[in-house]
Amino acid sequence: MHVEKRSIDFIPEAERHGHPGSLFFIWFGANMNITTIASGVLPVVMGLNLFWSALAIVIGSLLGAIFMASHSAQGPKLGIPQMIQSRAQFGVLGAVLPLLFVMLIYLGFFVSNTLLAAQALETVSPLPATGNIYLIGALCFVVALYGYRLIHRLQKWLSLLSLGVFCAATVLALRLPIPAEHWLPTGFVLSKFLVAVSIAVTWQLSYAPYVADYSRYLPSNTPTAKVFWYSYAGTVSGGAWMMILGAILSVGIGDFSSNVGGHVAGLFGGGAVLLFAFILYGQVSINVFNLYGAFMSTITVIEPFARLKVTPRVRGLFMLMISLVATALCTISQADFINFFLNFIFFMSYFLIPWTAINLVDYYCLRKGRYQIDDIFDLNGIYGRINWIACGSFLLAIFLEIPFMNTTLYVGPVATALDGVDLAWIVGLLVPALSYYWLMKLSKRSQGVGELS
Repeated sequence: MHVEKRSIDFIPEAERHGHPGSLFFIWFGANMNITTIASGVLPVVMGLNLFWSALAIVIGSLLGAIFMASHSAQGPKLGIPQMIQSRAQFGVLGAVLPLLFVMLIYLGFFVSNTLLAAQALETVSPLPATGNIYLIGALCFVVALYGYRLIHRLQKWLSLLSLGVFCAATVLALRLPIPAEHWLPTGFVLSKFLVAVSIAVTWQLSYAPYVADYSRYLPSNTPTAKVFWYSYAGTVSGGAWMMILGAILSVGIGDFSSNVGGHVAGLFGGGAVLLFAFILYGQVSINVFNLYGAFMSTITVIEPFARLKVTPRVRGLFMLMISLVATALCTISQADFINFFLNFIFFMSYFLIPWTAINLVDYYCLRKGRYQIDDIFDLNGIYGRINWIACGSFLLAIFLEIPFMNTTLYVGPVATALDGVDLAWIVGLLVPALSYYWLMKLSKRSQGVGELS
């Protein structure tokens, strides 16, 4: 096992390897953690019973994963990480705009995952709470440093281990004293149901900046459909299962959300210590995605201004700096991270979703997967320095989302009128998709270029 040599650069065909089936394990395993379980608590907290909570989670997962898997399918064709592809839409310098928001999302998830894991380890670890945070940060740094191959191997083992552990957890959860009416299609409230669907959609969409990073090493002739469906099946099955498990546990265990990991471990009684180790492994595994993505996004931001040769030493230094920043955020956020960071993550999705719409419209509808890779790394290439159409569509979508937002920090007038339903994600998908497509086609015609190619 060697430190990965590549960073944001193109993966030559001679270095391509693997099978698209590995993507199922990557995205199934990515959801096998207590953060996903904690997200499943939210529909129940809002007042839905288990029947409607589970249905909302399944519908939201099926919808949100369409966009996530569509990004994954880009990896083998382009051979570059997910976020650097944004240069083809926003321009080489303009891509810094969505990248800055995505980097904050990486850090937000890293902090939330780490603090949940540290909380779960607290009762069995000999280390203090801060020591557990440092331990998790160090493990994430090592795995992310070695990169692509090690991440794929760990995710495969995690997926296989998860089947046994969470099948047992699900059986134990279903034996908890749960009122029968929770499983009946009664007490339906449309506004709450739509919010729950939105939560599951947002959860799946939050993987969008990551996905092509883990498919870009596949051979370029890998069938697009296989990349899509393996990614889709993995994230839907893993994500929906864990969120529904979280909903069940939140009904069956009093004050479950106060210590998600601890209560999950408590299901196993004497086996709790082993489960704590598994929880640590699961949280480290998903946090590696955040660290790995933050590293490549940082390099993508810096690269136009300072040409970097990313040697193993340079890679290690950048990874270390990012790890230290993320770990420091964890240590200062221990007191009350739940409200702040869950709001932070969902708030940041308002910026992420318009980027998703622009990227997918450009790839599938305008350019149909045909890009000049060299120009993505060239300030004077065909994609230019700043594409004002993409930047304008992105910012317009964010502005129009504001009335539809619903967080504890701010509730928009439309969300208030809809009894709290947050439909900002729909606005964030439709507005930039339509405006970017129309303006790009109009722009190309006005320049006499004709159809994009």
